[in-house]
Amino acid sequence: MSASRRSEPKVRLMNRRPLVWFAASFVAGSAAAAGLGARGAAFAAGAAALLAIAAVIGRQASRGVAIACLVGLCLAAGERLWADARNVTALPALAAAAEAEGPRAAYAADALGTIVSAVEVDGDRVQFHMEASAIHVAGQPPLRKAGERLLVQLRLSAQPEQEAAAAWQRGDQVRVAGELARPAEATNRGGFDYRRYLRSQGVHWLLKGKGAAAVTITAPAADSISAAALLGRVDAARAWLGARLAALYPEDQAGYMQGLILGIREDLDPEQFNRFARLGLTHILAISGLHVAVFMYAFGGLLKLARLPRERILTVLMAAVPLYVLLAGASPSVLRAGVMAVLGLVAARMGKLKDGLHLLSAAAVALLIVNPYYLDSVSFQLSFIVTLGLILGVPPVRRALPVWRKGGWLLDLAAVTVVAQLVSFPITLYYFNQFHLLSLLANFILVPFISFIVMPIGAAALVLSFLWEDGAAAVAKLSVYANDWSFALVNELAKLDSFRTIWGTPPLWWVGGCLLLLLSLFRLLDNWRAGRGDSAASDRGSPEDTVPLDAPDAYGASAANPPFKPTKRSALQAVIHAVVGTSLLMYAYMPDAFDRTATVSFLDVGQGDAALIRTPTGKHILIDGGGAISFLKPGEEWRLRSDPFEVGSKVVVPLLMKRGVHQIDLLIVSHLDSDHIKGLIAVIENIPVKQLWWNGTMKDSDDAAQLMTAALKAGVTLYAPKAGDTAQVDKATKLNVLWPAKSNVGGNEKVELLDDQNESSLVVSAAIYGHTFLFPGDISSGTEKAIVKQERAKSPEAAAALAPVSVLKVAHHGSRHSTSDEWLAYWKPAAGVISVSATNTYGHPHPDTLHRLEAEAVRLWRTDLHGEASFLVKPSGILSRPK
Repeated sequence: MSASRRSEPKVRLMNRRPLVWFAASFVAGSAAAAGLGARGAAFAAGAAALLAIAAVIGRQASRGVAIACLVGLCLAAGERLWADARNVTALPALAAAAEAEGPRAAYAADALGTIVSAVEVDGDRVQFHMEASAIHVAGQPPLRKAGERLLVQLRLSAQPEQEAAAAWQRGDQVRVAGELARPAEATNRGGFDYRRYLRSQGVHWLLKGKGAAAVTITAPAADSISAAALLGRVDAARAWLGARLAALYPEDQAGYMQGLILGIREDLDPEQFNRFARLGLTHILAISGLHVAVFMYAFGGLLKLARLPRERILTVLMAAVPLYVLLAGASPSVLRAGVMAVLGLVAARMGKLKDGLHLLSAAAVALLIVNPYYLDSVSFQLSFIVTLGLILGVPPVRRALPVWRKGGWLLDLAAVTVVAQLVSFPITLYYFNQFHLLSLLANFILVPFISFIVMPIGAAALVLSFLWEDGAAAVAKLSVYANDWSFALVNELAKLDSFRTIWGTPPLWWVGGCLLLLLSLFRLLDNWRAGRGDSAASDRGSPEDTVPLDAPDAYGASAANPPFKPTKRSALQAVIHAVVGTSLLMYAYMPDAFDRTATVSFLDVGQGDAALIRTPTGKHILIDGGGAISFLKPGEEWRLRSDPFEVGSKVVVPLLMKRGVHQIDLLIVSHLDSDHIKGLIAVIENIPVKQLWWNGTMKDSDDAAQLMTAALKAGVTLYAPKAGDTAQVDKATKLNVLWPAKSNVGGNEKVELLDDQNESSLVVSAAIYGHTFLFPGDISSGTEKAIVKQERAKSPEAAAALAPVSVLKVAHHGSRHSTSDEWLAYWKPAAGVISVSATNTYGHPHPDTLHRLEAEAVRLWRTDLHGEASFLVKPSGILSRPK
């Protein structure tokens, strides 16, 4: 090499893969606009411009590549801001009025338009999206050419209406009468924001109707050739294929096979899904790249058997993959896989296929151009991030493993499984707040078994059913046995709760830090092989130069690709990565380990009570858990939904997990009414509970029996305290029991059966840093008077230790017969919290109670108006925290 050649400056990194860097810039621009708004996107563009200049000066990018990346970032940000600006309701005045009126606001209306989604019939509920061309709100002039997307929700009146609703399909022209209401916002800190979720789909209003009669079909889909009507045919085809699968499999497996092969999850058993979720196996049921790859492999094999030439096979697959994507539901993950597959097939057909990184980049840009809101989808994020991790991480990890002449496929599988687990781990914690330590083992065993045995057998049985039903049933029976085995393994592993860990939602910087650490680790693994340094690694290529997709023995070691040999330098680098990784894990698991601020949170659980106390030393006390009362009558079992809303599993447990509650140190059950305990069944089943206090009675109800059964099954210690009992939780936290006056559990341990539980509520006060919180359950003024009399009989010192109260949980949701003048005069609360539903039919809180609280100058929080009420407690005082 000549001296002039050696002195010639090299342009590295970004010029090697301009499409990848353009895609990264495009995604970054869209994310900046989505998370930071216009001003934040402008700052991001400015920072990107400085980075582009630095890349050009530092010879890491040519001027053209730097400009292209900067333009891509600005275009993506502009597209997202433009989409946000257009994503507004066509009824702004009505939306403003609804915000002013509060969560109960609803307006009689009827809308004319087109069904633009699959129609979901589940029990007594029907739901579909509607593109409204005209809306008429009572008392207002009709809105023509509205272009408003509505989520229609109907509650059926009789079982025959299910059949009528099932006949509706996407593309039908309909008129719907009902009430317009705004979707609910998140009312608990960190809770699910339904309004934001629907906004990402362009929906700003719910149209709620009663009975199938609320919908009138004005023109069926058969008379239309619109895109919605064509997709309606796809929905019908999916439903038809799903029905054929259901006929081949027993009831407990039909929904599972529908989800596995067609992505239909409506009939999937929620309990079985939860077991898969505990082990991190739900990706098997979400149609993704693996399913598309298996489809292409199987269908391509059939085409090979038909002796079609390679070019013809590629062309047929180009047409078949989009059809499979449509039949699989076209979720973001399957769209990503489908776009990548088609791009790869086109490149292979042109003889220009190189690797998956370019395909992934092109797929990301294409999907975000079509719909920038895909970026908000969890499945989109997981699909792309995990696929990127596999492309970058599997080759170096596999090369670091030993060479096996026989059974090398096991090491290939191990590399893929480990990398997928590592890359998905931080995103899984951010969104799902749990990780099972046996997840790696479960994925290693079950993913290949289900993907390459169960799924192909099920698909073969489905195809064969068109030609030979008895043969299809025989083939399906093979997968039935396989499912029995895999279900049994999943069930046994999911039962091992000691291996299940709960993590609070980490900050976004932590997720980014973990992913960058993994990227650095993959790069170092590539550089460390055979003791090579960075310069040697540079000679053979950057880790961005990923392996061609069709390269044989891509991951195996060879003479040119020697196995991993540790050196002193590599050991030091490994230690640094281990220290950083351990620090990140410790922070995520115990982010508030040194925080001595206590938190008392009154959760919004609708018409019920639930309060969470975090003590200064990090212990957790949960008082009640909410729960809806069922009004289902005999003969109305048809109303039951496949996965009904239950406040414990849908609200309380997710909130506890998001806040990093690893265990409940003390669970206090004020009394056994359903609106206080039904949600606790899910809590005990999902989060370890050390001790339970209750009023010592039993109630003749299914909810009470299930709660106690769950507690005994989980080995929870039960205790029935009485007035005067105390518990020193830590140095700064003390619990005092004020009622019942005597223990309801006699010496012979017989438990009294008591249907009217209110007056036997367990009344407890919590003193934290000298500030008192009082939880009186559902007692009425008579019991309040007895408690006041009891407290006044104590010594002045003992009484002064509790009163005045800093925060009072207003008894019985603000009932007229509770929170008497005498009660308020004795405790002198500075603040009060009413836990009540915005849609309750009991008239809670009663105006008389509100007047009494106002007369005592009690500052009031209401969960129906303000959502969760949360208080930070420090030695210096109490601060309220907005949700």
